[in-house]
Amino acid sequence: MSDAAEPPKREEEEVTLEPEDQSDDSSEEEAAGGTEMDFLRNLFSSTLGLGSAEKVLDELTLDGVARYINSGKCKNIVCMVGAGISTSAGIPDFRSPGTGLYANLQKYNLPYPEAIFQIDYFKKHPEPFFALAKELYPGQFKPTICHYFMKLLKDKGLLGRCYSQNIDTLERVAGLEGNDLIEAHGTFYTSHCVSFCCRKEYNLDWMKDIVFFGENLPVRFFTSMKMDFPRCDLLIIMGTSLQVQPFAGLVGRVPKSCPRLLINMEKAGQADPLLGLLGFGGGMDFDSDKAYRDVAHISTCDEGCLALAELLGWKAELEDLVKREHARIDSQDKKEKASAQSKGAAAAKGSSASVAPEPQKEE
Repeated sequence: MSDAAEPPKREEEEVTLEPEDQSDDSSEEEAAGGTEMDFLRNLFSSTLGLGSAEKVLDELTLDGVARYINSGKCKNIVCMVGAGISTSAGIPDFRSPGTGLYANLQKYNLPYPEAIFQIDYFKKHPEPFFALAKELYPGQFKPTICHYFMKLLKDKGLLGRCYSQNIDTLERVAGLEGNDLIEAHGTFYTSHCVSFCCRKEYNLDWMKDIVFFGENLPVRFFTSMKMDFPRCDLLIIMGTSLQVQPFAGLVGRVPKSCPRLLINMEKAGQADPLLGLLGFGGGMDFDSDKAYRDVAHISTCDEGCLALAELLGWKAELEDLVKREHARIDSQDKKEKASAQSKGAAAAKGSSASVAPEPQKEE
């Protein structure tokens, strides 16, 4: 998955190959060719709906998923995550009745809740978005168990990529780096002027980049998905209602044999029954007689990740990672606050000392 440039090739030395050496090279070429053919088969399978529906999981449960991961056959996990993975950090999701973001935007006097993220409305009325962004700005929240579970997948060499709908940057805070992430709706990490004539970029000190409804998704989203999803051998979907396209459509881009695990408070992304009868669509199928690869674990994202980690034998490691990283973040915050207070006191003292007393008039 690394985007790093390949090291320069050394000049080849002239050698005389023995017959057995030629046989080895031929085997390597055949193996490489086989890998390319596997990639093409998966590509056609996912994009055209071709290929056999092989059942990989021995059981359509969280236990079945854990056994598959521990079998060693699962090497390239793709995660798709939404706002539900950050709710335990104190960040509201969008659609939960009563507590979701859309249910609590009355103070911004919007014509309808979604307007706050629509580019046309933002260009005319930017104030509501910036007020909300101030509330959600990075540094006020710590990553959740779910975020650190994905970091654990990365540390164990199992994470192919994380596709996130979130703008809170908590995946990055948890230790996922730029190449590990596709931030489908942007991030607070970079920003640019929305004026067509300007497009000037700004860094974290000013504001971070958000993709509004009505704007194009990053080019990297489309180029990476063409590579990541045909190779995926386990798709883990967490904390998303799978209602926003084109993100939601990614679930249908994995090979037909690829298991898909949903960890969410309710089932989501299910196939349209009519399209399913016609053999179209790549939506989730948890309950029909034809279900063979989709697993729904109904719980909070943190509870689901802890349960899966326990089945994998990683629970203590995950809990230790969360405890250690939260302590580090708290310590860093204390140091930054102390430093800011010290600088503020020094500035105030210097300002006071620089004011000379007024000379007294002689009577």
